[in-house]
Amino acid sequence: MNATTVAIAAGGTGLLGCMGLVLTVIVILGVIVQCAIGVLLWPLVLICHIFGCGGGGGGGGGGGASYDQQQVQSAYQSDGKGALADGSVPADLLEAIKAAGRECTQIGPVVIASQIQAESRWDKGLVGPDGREGISQMPKDKFEEFGKDDDDNGKTSALDAEDSIRAQGRYLCSLEGEVNKLLADGSVVGGSLDLTLTAYDVGLDAVKAAKGVPKTARSQGYIAGIRSQFALYGGAIKPPDGEPYPTDSAYPSFSASPPAE
Repeated sequence: MNATTVAIAAGGTGLLGCMGLVLTVIVILGVIVQCAIGVLLWPLVLICHIFGCGGGGGGGGGGGASYDQQQVQSAYQSDGKGALADGSVPADLLEAIKAAGRECTQIGPVVIASQIQAESRWDKGLVGPDGREGISQMPKDKFEEFGKDDDDNGKTSALDAEDSIRAQGRYLCSLEGEVNKLLADGSVVGGSLDLTLTAYDVGLDAVKAAKGVPKTARSQGYIAGIRSQFALYGGAIKPPDGEPYPTDSAYPSFSASPPAE
């Protein structure tokens, strides 16, 4: 499902009421939109499509979500280190996500949750087109390196959600350390978190070769897709009572339909 399809499906006043939010975030995305619009817009339209958003930016009237455009902007630009919003992740995975967000001070639970949303839509049994397995879709060799039997069930498996999430946290922290070394010696330029997320997706060697985030639709869109979730999982956007966060297969994931380079 591409962004245009979702936008048409949303339709009506709910989508129109969201245009202020969408346009605000597009301003943040800037030139990236030119090379990856099909990848980037789905998280923005997703917010409208699920929650209705309502009009006026602050109140989210008409039963839509409550949000503040400035808070959404700040969340997008943040380091994702804030606390998880209440009820924003599946209850059985909450402790694993919090633990993964404590592996190092640079990677918080909002980043962990937002990346899971982008990678798998919270599908614990997902096998990606490149053979990556589990909720966090780690490269297989990296799961072998960083995976442990964190759920104490006698086996270490990427298809065990807790094992996968905790390994995700350890791997991100390791990558963040490597990225900071590259930043310190001038081998790469860019933001530490963006470079770390990119290295998780396409590998540290690709980041080194590009001397930063590769200027591809995949890499630019991957970062924007994850950052666009910070407002949801950090609580800048509060869904109406009884409405779910986007944790089901009705909504796109990055691994389910990766864009072409």
